Amino acid sequence: MTELAANKLHAVLFVCSMNAVRSPIAEGLTRLRYGKRVYVDSAGLAKMERDGFALAVLREAGIEFENDEPQTLDEVDCAAFDLVVALSSEAHTRAADLLRTTSVELLFWPIEDATQVTGSREQRIEAYRRVRDSIDLRIRDEIGCRFRD
Repeated sequence: MTELAANKLHAVLFVCSMNAVRSPIAEGLTRLRYGKRVYVDSAGLAKMERDGFALAVLREAGIEFENDEPQTLDEVDCAAFDLVVALSSEAHTRAADLLRTTSVELLFWPIEDATQVTGSREQRIEAYRRVRDSIDLRIRDEIGCRFRD
């Protein structure tokens, strides 16, 4: 059993740059999979309205996220979580600084920024789907192992 699997997980925080795409996708997917087993939240370095494409790919997965309000990392008590997962390099740097005197585990998942993809609507939504699916795979592989008996 890995150290990751040996630690009991009670609360996880996903952080990214704006709390508009990657971190809300991760929050929604984790709630869908493990919501009754773990408290899940998300935050960004800055606050931005939820991205319409992100909400669309969450709806495709059966997740309604429209009523959830974005928040900044400064509005969250990071030390209250067992695990913080940074989804952008900027968020990783800031979270590492905030967590340096705590026992909170920090993971860095360098996830593509789908907002940087250009092209047709279909090309752009495909980028968001790739982000969603990439995050979902990591959730199952790296967080789900904490719930296996």
